[in-house]
Amino acid sequence: MSLTIRKVAGALGAEISGANLSADLPDGVIAQIRAALVEHQVIFFRDQSLSPEDQVAFGRRFGPLNIHPYVRGMDGYPEVMEIIKEPADKTNFGGGWHSDTSFLERPAIGSILYALELPDWGGDTLFSSQVAAYEALSPGLKATLEGLSAVHSAGREYSSQGHSAQKRTSMSVAEAEGAVGEFIHPVVLVHPESGRKALYVNPAFTLRFEGWTKRESRPLLDFLFDHCRYEGYTCRFNWRPGSVAFWDNRQVWHFALNDYPGQRRYMRRVTVDPA
Repeated sequence: MSLTIRKVAGALGAEISGANLSADLPDGVIAQIRAALVEHQVIFFRDQSLSPEDQVAFGRRFGPLNIHPYVRGMDGYPEVMEIIKEPADKTNFGGGWHSDTSFLERPAIGSILYALELPDWGGDTLFSSQVAAYEALSPGLKATLEGLSAVHSAGREYSSQGHSAQKRTSMSVAEAEGAVGEFIHPVVLVHPESGRKALYVNPAFTLRFEGWTKRESRPLLDFLFDHCRYEGYTCRFNWRPGSVAFWDNRQVWHFALNDYPGQRRYMRRVTVDPA
C-alpha cells in the first residue's frame, strides 16, 4: 500500500492519502502513519467512513484508549467521546488553546477526531507546534525552562466556571469536585520517539511551576501561553464530512473555533494513552 504524504504548512501538519482507516491495515502501513505523526505532529485524512468500532480499532493500533474522567462516552463505546455542538448551544467543547489530558498522571499521546456532521461554514480547528515554539526561544530561556516542571490539574477547567464544564445540549460533562489531583510534568518535554524537544505547558490545565507560587508563575506562564500560539507555528484544518485529524499531544496544541452560531457540529474522538 502506497501512502501519499503532503505537507500543509511550514511548522506542522500533513495530509495523507491512500489509506482506508476502516480496513485492517498492515503493520507496515501503521508504522508509516505513526512515523508521519511523529514527524509532522498532526496528520489529516479525507473521505473516510468510520463506524465507532472502526475508530476504536484504528486507535488501538497506536496504544490503549483513554476513557475520559469527566465526559461520558458514547453508549456502548466508553472510549469514544461524542463532541457535539447543537444550534442552541453557545459554547463549544475544546474552544481554547490546549493539549488533551495533561491533567492526568500519564497524559494522552494522541487524539483521533472524526467529522460526521459539520456547519455550512466555520468550525475549523487550529493546531500549534510546540516544537517550533521551543526552538524559537533564546538559549537563556531554554536553559531556564529545562530546569522547571509544572503542576497540571483539571480542577479549574472542569469547575463550575470552567469552559469545558459548561452545559451543552447533547454532551454529558461532569464538573470536577473537590481535590481532583495535581500532577507534575516537565516544562520541556523530550519526545520519546523523535528526541525533539517541545514546550509542555497548557493554558487550560497548567496552574504554576513546581516550587513556585501562582503569583510568581503567572508572568512567565502568560509569556509562554502567548508565545506558543504565534501564527507562524500553526496550521488550520478545514473539515469536511469524513475527515480525520490525528494529533500528537506531546508536541501540539489545538483550538476548535466557535464561529458557527446556530449550526450543528458532530464529531467523534478517541484518545490514545501511553502503552
